[in-house]
Amino acid sequence: MEAIPGRARTYVVCVALLAVACLLPLPATPTPWWAVALLAGLCAAGERTARRWSVGTFHPVLLAGAFLLPPPAAALVALPGALLSRVDRRPVLPRRIWRAARLSLAAGAAARVHGELGGPDAVLTADFPYALVPAGAAVVAFCLVLTVLDGGVRALVPALPPVDVPGRGGRHGLFLRSLGPLGVHGLAGLMMAVLWRSPYGPFAALLVLLPMCVSWWMFAQYHRERAAHQETIRALVQAVDIKDGYTRGHSERVGQASMTIARELGMDDRGVELLRFAGILHDVGKLGVPTRLLRKDGPLTPEERRVIELHPEYGHEIVRGISFLGEARAAVLHHHERIDGSGYPYGLVGHQIPEPARVVAVADAFDAMTSTRSYRRARPVEAALAELERCAGAQFDPRMVTALCRALRRDGWHPAVTADEQHPPPPRPRTGDRTTGAHR
Repeated sequence: MEAIPGRARTYVVCVALLAVACLLPLPATPTPWWAVALLAGLCAAGERTARRWSVGTFHPVLLAGAFLLPPPAAALVALPGALLSRVDRRPVLPRRIWRAARLSLAAGAAARVHGELGGPDAVLTADFPYALVPAGAAVVAFCLVLTVLDGGVRALVPALPPVDVPGRGGRHGLFLRSLGPLGVHGLAGLMMAVLWRSPYGPFAALLVLLPMCVSWWMFAQYHRERAAHQETIRALVQAVDIKDGYTRGHSERVGQASMTIARELGMDDRGVELLRFAGILHDVGKLGVPTRLLRKDGPLTPEERRVIELHPEYGHEIVRGISFLGEARAAVLHHHERIDGSGYPYGLVGHQIPEPARVVAVADAFDAMTSTRSYRRARPVEAALAELERCAGAQFDPRMVTALCRALRRDGWHPAVTADEQHPPPPRPRTGDRTTGAHR
């Protein structure tokens, strides 16, 4: 269990014992065992399909069980699917126990809230819209239990990736992000429960799953396409890193800083993702620059510098046929433009420079200043931010600088790929770019 710290193992054991306690009243509870077995089988099949399609967790059947069954029986529905589902990371058994316990507790809590508010009677009589009230409360309880349990794990294991929600974070952000999808699953579960209790019986209830399976299949196709996009970008970045090894990791960090600025500016998820692509690919044009110039010892001649300054145009040519990049292509071409018009390749001024390029320019300069290079040591984050503020209005867009400074002073800078992970060659004199703190 090397991947799970001792305190987290203790927490998992406590949650599992709490789940067992929720199941203890089961023998004394009137339970339609055939319904439990059918729902548990459907839940397991749905969980397996969801894992194969990489579309999250299958909750409609679980919530239907919470609307149809007593709390201990509803908690039991989650166990087979969670205990038998595929786990991609080791140790396998503790992760399966954790998944089963959290879903079991959430389903039991949802069933209890639903019962206390008269939900079973509303389902039996198909009393709409009143039936939506206990069902909605049950979904909120389900989501709240998952949020609290997951938040406890994140508090005990700080190394877990943070939950990123624009403008929010922590447990609050996790709850808000989960509530929308769970609300949709809850509506499907309520429709299943109503049809189950109707004269048409359980078979009609199963028909509710058909449109959801179709929509999940379509989402899985989108997910595969997006994964292909990521692989395309990763291949291009790896090619740049191989060619210009002294900046390895720079592209990923610029992408992360660009995302930080985009979120601080209140951009939607698509805009944030495009800015990440733009940051990652901003230097892809180096593939068109002779390797001897990128790795040259000593200062560059004016002619050599003019060749290197063609890399934004080379990059734009490389990515112009990648349709999913959208506006990110403009950032690849214009990320070395300056607000005062002294940048390259076209000397654009102010808002003539596309917004994505203005974002990436700030992210690029920030990472260049805070990364250790072969010819100088990294600056502290606060010193780099102060330099960006000094150059705002002349070199950088003040709005982008303010967004980055505000976000990093509030949340800190925690890059996924750090400059310390690089292994630069021995120091050698080099000439920096015309932009503050930037590299070639």
